[in-house]
Amino acid sequence: MTVELPTASVGRSTLARPSGAVSLLDHRLYGCEHTFVPREATILHADADCFFASVAQRDDPRLRGKPVIVGGGVVMAASYEARAYGIRSAMGGAQARRLCPDAIVVDVDWPAYVDASKALFEIFEHVAPHVEGLSMEEAFMDVSGLRHISGSPVEIGISLRQQVRDRVGLPITVGIATTKHVAKVASGIAKPDGLLLVPAGQELNFLHPLSIERLWGVGPATAEKLHLHGIARVRQLAELSRTELVSMLGRASGRQVHALAHNRDPRRVRAGRRRRSIGSQSALGRSPKTPEMLDRVAVAIVDRVTRRMRSAGRRGRTVTLRLRFDNFSRATRSRTLWQATASTQVVLRIVRALLAAAMPTIERQGLTLLGVTISNLDNGGGAIQLELPLDGADRVALDHALDELRRRFGPTAVTRATLVGRSDRLAPSLLPGDEPDAPR
Repeated sequence: MTVELPTASVGRSTLARPSGAVSLLDHRLYGCEHTFVPREATILHADADCFFASVAQRDDPRLRGKPVIVGGGVVMAASYEARAYGIRSAMGGAQARRLCPDAIVVDVDWPAYVDASKALFEIFEHVAPHVEGLSMEEAFMDVSGLRHISGSPVEIGISLRQQVRDRVGLPITVGIATTKHVAKVASGIAKPDGLLLVPAGQELNFLHPLSIERLWGVGPATAEKLHLHGIARVRQLAELSRTELVSMLGRASGRQVHALAHNRDPRRVRAGRRRRSIGSQSALGRSPKTPEMLDRVAVAIVDRVTRRMRSAGRRGRTVTLRLRFDNFSRATRSRTLWQATASTQVVLRIVRALLAAAMPTIERQGLTLLGVTISNLDNGGGAIQLELPLDGADRVALDHALDELRRRFGPTAVTRATLVGRSDRLAPSLLPGDEPDAPR
């Protein structure tokens, strides 16, 4: 027999569970093994709602309450009013305008997004001693031990939302749970502009009635495989053994999905975690591109990525070129160096080679997004193997000189000739710029 868990309202927020959730004593219905959880939900997942579109609506009151699309050629983001028409990010601009002819298209405004992101994280770090950023607009926070200082986790969440509304001018949703995974799922269900608490001991009752797509880490490809086996709800996943899921999804995905369906997520909030990769990307629209145009985009991206690496004191060994084609399929090309580098010239040479190798595919399928990521990072310090300057003059000094000019006089103080007159539409870093580890 199923019962609906009680709900409580906190201002605009709702502390609710999905209808049809089983009673607290019905864990045995799933055949789940016992899972230890903390006695109190103290992990918050905060996520600004429709971040890029919300910034546009904040800065232009005429856009509020109206369908807004960020980016013309390819949709970078859409407001909830636009999403109601079926518009989604990465959708072609022409298709989006057909779905909603009244949609208002606004240009990408990276400086505004970066400023808003910095303001968000200032509040996050004021609210909690442990903050782990996932992107420009979302982060995990561990508020354990703050009850006698700042109040209960729910009170902290309410205060956080109010501070973001007052100081940044954006709506933000907060999920609260005992694990990072459940907190993130909770914030997704509470959107938009809500707060959802999943108390300790009720995680399985919360998760099991949900669709499998709600699990953090179950993407379209994994969901499609599960649907082919008639699996649509998390409850059905929990009824399967890990061996059965591994046979369906493969070792890594099967183990991860099995763990999440049973709320086995030992990851803690890790403040100050250093990023594992640094990258940037540029949306290109759907118009045809010449190799010269793509080379200019690649130069701008490499300039930005390597400058950020040097600023952070990092070097990397693996250079990855990221591509998205007209049919929304994606591909990557990568090359790993024998020695880590942050040299613009070295990285640009590799990116150009990878791009040249991919040109036949690009010519057949078109290209809507180009990105570059550097991974296998080290700290840029310690002993290094010195090289003989067989390839001409050392460019490291030039890189540092250009970095200093841009630091003192602004990022546009020195520009490559090939980029003169080109607007900067690159994506900045995603704080902290790496993907979360999968639970084991």
